Amino acid sequence: MSPASPTSRGFTLVELLVAISILAIVAVLGWRGLDSIVRARASLTTQMETTRGMQLAFAQLQSDCEHITSASVINGRPFLLTGNDRITMVREVFTENQPSRLQVVAYRVINGTLVRRESNVTRDLAELDALWQAAVSDTATDGSVGLQTGVTGMQVLVWQNGGWRQAVATINAIAQQSTGVSQDPTGLQVALQQQGQEVPLMKYFLVGEP
Repeated sequence: MSPASPTSRGFTLVELLVAISILAIVAVLGWRGLDSIVRARASLTTQMETTRGMQLAFAQLQSDCEHITSASVINGRPFLLTGNDRITMVREVFTENQPSRLQVVAYRVINGTLVRRESNVTRDLAELDALWQAAVSDTATDGSVGLQTGVTGMQVLVWQNGGWRQAVATINAIAQQSTGVSQDPTGLQVALQQQGQEVPLMKYFLVGEP
C-alpha cells in the first residue's frame, strides 16, 4: 500500500484576522508619522516666510532711519513722530546728479498688515508741511505698500536724552536752544508682534547717519 499524501493546510480565519489587524496598526502608525512630518514642514515653511517678511520690513525701516533728516535741515520742523502702531518721519532722498530732496514716510499697522507709505519728494518746505500733516492725520492714501501681513501690533521706543521714550515727537530748534539740551533722537527700537507668536520680533536702529 502506498503512503497517504499529506494534506495541505491553509490559514485559519483567526490567523487572517490577526494578520489584518497587525497590518492595520502598522498602516495607522505610518500615516500618523507621515502626517506629523507634513504638518511640521508646513509650519516650518510658514515660519520661514514670516521671518523673511519681517527681515525685509526691518531692512526697509533701517534704510529709512539712516536717511532721516535733522531739524537744522528743515528749519526746526518736526521730522520724527512715534507711537504704538505708527512711525512718521522725514527722510532725505538722494538721486545721482541731483540735489537732495525731502520725503515723508509713514509706517502703520492697518487691519493686521504693516504698511509703508511714502509721499512725493520735494525741496519746498511749505509743501513738506502739507505732506507731513497729511501723513500725521492719515489722510494720505497714495504710495502705500504692504510689507508684512499677520502683524497684530508694533511697539516703538525712541532713544532720546539718555533714555528710551514712547510717543516722541521731535521739537523745533528754538525749544532746543532754550533748554540747552539736544532733543534729537539717536536710536529707534521697533518690536513687531506677529499673529500666533508669543514673543515679538525686535530690532534696534540708528537714527541718522551711522
